[in-house]
Amino acid sequence: MKKIIFALIILTSTVLARKVVVKMATLAPQGTDVHAMLLELSQEWKSITKGKVRLKIYPGGVIGDERDMVRKMRIGQIHAAAMTSEGLSEIAPEFAGFFIPLAFQNYEEIEKVKESLFPELKLKMNNSGFELLSLNDFGWVHWFSTDVVKTPDDLKEQKFFTWAGDFRWEEIWKKAGYSPVPLASTDILTGLQTGLINAIPTMPIYALTQQSFGIAKNMLDLKWGVVMAGIIFDSKVWKRIPIKYHKEMKSVLDDILERNQKLNRESEKKSIKIMVENGLRVHSLTEKEIDVWVEEVREFQPLLKGDVIPEEIYNKVINLIKN
Repeated sequence: MKKIIFALIILTSTVLARKVVVKMATLAPQGTDVHAMLLELSQEWKSITKGKVRLKIYPGGVIGDERDMVRKMRIGQIHAAAMTSEGLSEIAPEFAGFFIPLAFQNYEEIEKVKESLFPELKLKMNNSGFELLSLNDFGWVHWFSTDVVKTPDDLKEQKFFTWAGDFRWEEIWKKAGYSPVPLASTDILTGLQTGLINAIPTMPIYALTQQSFGIAKNMLDLKWGVVMAGIIFDSKVWKRIPIKYHKEMKSVLDDILERNQKLNRESEKKSIKIMVENGLRVHSLTEKEIDVWVEEVREFQPLLKGDVIPEEIYNKVINLIKN
């Protein structure tokens, strides 16, 4: 009897070793380029591992917001996620270095900071039980609003989306004289439709995909920030995948992400063009008007350091961009 039980244990272990089903979540809606990218990655990894690794994708926030994804990864309900730096900062606060308003204005600055911070970020994630496989810029954030917003004072009159659960940002906005409304990202469109919010900081490609520009018909032509996105794994699940496949899996992932990054960069202008053709109004700023925004950010900079963005990371990012 003991021999039979032992044999069954060995057989079960062998079967489990043959196949690793990875439940991966993302906020990207079904049918978008990001969703298509993940489906392609699933097929490529399945081919590389001869069927031993299979990704099961949960798109469109069906698992919940990014904070929900992190929580569910920690308890083993899902095993991986494609998420923005908002979710990543829930694990390692250092990712908040990419949140500094108006800090990044071109792709060279983004790459410079990313290359410098990536080793530290990867180590921080690893120490928390996660494997950071990638980190790429995903798009520029602009203000979209139902009313025209051209100055900080205009924005102070709006009720705008901020991530639910991020109490630190909510408090900072309030201290700076703004009116943030915490919501799950999946509730943005409903919030706009009901008037709960009337402004959102988002990427043009998302404003188009989610059709939020149909209500928030004004876009401020100012690069408020950048969205960084990464793919992370539960370290235990990543280690279950035979190490002989890791290098090739990462290589394929890098190739797919590089193509997707280029596509995103090209798609931003196309997205704005399509939205303008369908009623979006884009408001450009003079240099003096931009200086007003820069001064506004400078004034609430002390509120950001320490509580929201680790001071060491904040200073490092600013110094890297300046130099």
